[in-house]
Amino acid sequence: MSTEKPLPFVYQFAAGAVAGVSEILVMYPLDVVKTRVQLQTGKEVGEDAYNGMVDCFRKIVRNEGFSRLYRGIQAPILMEAPKRATKFAANDEWGKFYRNAFGIPKMTQSLSILTGASAGATEAVVVVPFELVKIRLQDKAQAHKYNGMLDCVQKIVRQEGLLTLYQGLESTVWRHVLWNAGYFGCIFQVRALLPKATDKKTQIMNDLASGAVGGTVGTILNTPMDVVKSRIQNSPKVAGSVPKYNWAWPALGTVMKEEGFGALYKGFLPKVLRLGPGGGILLVVFTGVMDFFRNMRGE
Repeated sequence: MSTEKPLPFVYQFAAGAVAGVSEILVMYPLDVVKTRVQLQTGKEVGEDAYNGMVDCFRKIVRNEGFSRLYRGIQAPILMEAPKRATKFAANDEWGKFYRNAFGIPKMTQSLSILTGASAGATEAVVVVPFELVKIRLQDKAQAHKYNGMLDCVQKIVRQEGLLTLYQGLESTVWRHVLWNAGYFGCIFQVRALLPKATDKKTQIMNDLASGAVGGTVGTILNTPMDVVKSRIQNSPKVAGSVPKYNWAWPALGTVMKEEGFGALYKGFLPKVLRLGPGGGILLVVFTGVMDFFRNMRGE
């Protein structure tokens, strides 16, 4: 997120796409582990039960092979470009909209939170089908049903209906609203507290710090919604039955009642280890690519 004059939408979109794909190539195994841990209900036994992040890593590699840590990466790779591009581009566009609407010349802390939340809601609509396919492919209990991403999409549409691809839209919107509000709000505040960057190295360090803090705060805020989103999207539709996990807030209550408050933060460690540093990587790459475009345009 550059502090200079925003470039046209196409440049923001391209920079966000490059940043997103860079982040996922580095951090994806943590996402697989996070999903596996979130889907645990406490009834699993033996090799199918994970006692935390390290145990999950170890059992996946030992029982399924190292390549399983990259199972389902096709969907996120295809998703990351539009997802991250939409995140940053929508944040800039919503920022301009709100500044004009409220007559505020410069971004403020509260406006950063509102802008981030709006960008998150916009981003969520783009990512839901990709997220659902990714969850299904990452889950050990369901992955054997599908021979890759396209087969997964075809079987979901044929067996459960086209609208199933948007199952979990509401919980995904909540997840992205909370994460983006925390992320962009913290970036604004942390950047204001850090010494002003006078060279490229300092700018990179400031972006890493503010992005990592933003990613961590966003993860703390949105992990409960991420847990229920994973449960909702991993519940196949069965004609004549009501899914146990359906709407976000009732699902939160169900998880807390049956498994305790701590269950709402299942998968938090791999998630924060990914999205804390990952938030820094996103911001550094996005800012770097935007600077490249500005130099290319002679600005």
